[in-house]
Amino acid sequence: RTTLCASLRLPRRPAWRGAMLTKFETKSNRVKGLAFHSSRPWVLASLHNGVVQLWDFRMGTLIDRFDEHDGPVRGVCFHQSQPLFVTGGDDYKIKVWNYKLRRCLFSLLGHLDYIRTVQFHVEHPWIVSASDDQTIRIWNWQQRSCVSVLTGHNHYVMCAQFHVKDDLVLSASLDQTVRVWDIGGLRKKTLPETVTPEERSAMGTPMPDPAGSSPGGSLSSKLGKAIPNMKVEDLFGGNDATVKYVLEGHDRGVNWASFHSTLPLIVSGADDRQVKLWRMNETKAWEVDTLRGHINNVSCALFHPKQELIISNSEDKSIRVWDMSKRQGV
Repeated sequence: RTTLCASLRLPRRPAWRGAMLTKFETKSNRVKGLAFHSSRPWVLASLHNGVVQLWDFRMGTLIDRFDEHDGPVRGVCFHQSQPLFVTGGDDYKIKVWNYKLRRCLFSLLGHLDYIRTVQFHVEHPWIVSASDDQTIRIWNWQQRSCVSVLTGHNHYVMCAQFHVKDDLVLSASLDQTVRVWDIGGLRKKTLPETVTPEERSAMGTPMPDPAGSSPGGSLSSKLGKAIPNMKVEDLFGGNDATVKYVLEGHDRGVNWASFHSTLPLIVSGADDRQVKLWRMNETKAWEVDTLRGHINNVSCALFHPKQELIISNSEDKSIRVWDMSKRQGV
C-alpha cells in the first residue's frame, strides 16, 4: 500500500515542526505525481499502475478515478481556471482531461520516451512537457499541436516548467545541468495577439489602427502589399526558443528545478544530495549557495509561495524546510 500524504499548512510552532494533517491510502505500487487544485480542496495523484485519482483532501475521500494510460503516469497538472487537467505517462502520451465531463478529451503524440512532467501555462493555451527522449516540448492544447521542441540536454529531462510571468522555461536533466530557455520568440510568432505595443515598436513594426482600419488600409493589408506571402508574426523572426542560461554545479543528475514566483531565483535538487540556490539577471545566472543535509538523492525542491522558505524531499525519506536568508535547515 502506498500512503499519499497532503500537508495543508504548517502550524504556528517554534522551530517549524511540521505536522501531517491528512493521510489517505490507496492500493498501488507508487505515487508518481501530485497536483493541487488552485481553489478547490482537491489533489490529483498519478499512480504507477496507470490510474489517476482525484481526492478531496479535506474529507480524505476519493472523488473520481481516470484510467486510460498504458503504464505509469509520472506527470499531472490542473489548469488554473478551466475544468481541465493534463497527464503524461510512460506510454509516451500526453492526455488532456475534463474532470466535469469525466473523460479524456484528446491525446498529444510526439515524445519518443517516458514523459516526466507536464504543466499548463497560467495565461497562454500552452502545455510544457519533459521527457526521457532528452527534449522539452511546448504544445498548444487548443490547437492540439506541438509548437516547439527544445533540444540541448543530452540525458533524460526530469522536469520542465513555465515561469509565471516571464517568457521563460526551466528544465532539469540527468546531464547534471539546469537550463533556462527564452520562449519570447515563440510567443510572438505563435500568439501574435499577445505582442505588446512596446514589443512591436522595438521590432520596428507599425501598430494597427485601433478601429481596425485606416486610409491606407489595415496593417495586414499594408504588409501584404509590401511583403507578399509574409505573415505578421514571421516578422519577429529568430529562433522560437533559445537557451538563455546553462546552470552547472551539481555533480550528479538533477531531478528538479523551480522558479521563484516573484524573485529572480531558482532552486534545484539532485542525486548529489544537494539543494542549490541560483540567481539570474538579464545577462547571466550564477550559483548563490548549496544547502546540505539530505543523505540520499533529492527528488524535488520548491520555494514557499509567500515566505522565505525552501522545501525539499529526498529518497532519504525526509522532507526538509530551509530558511532562504540563513540558508540552513529550520
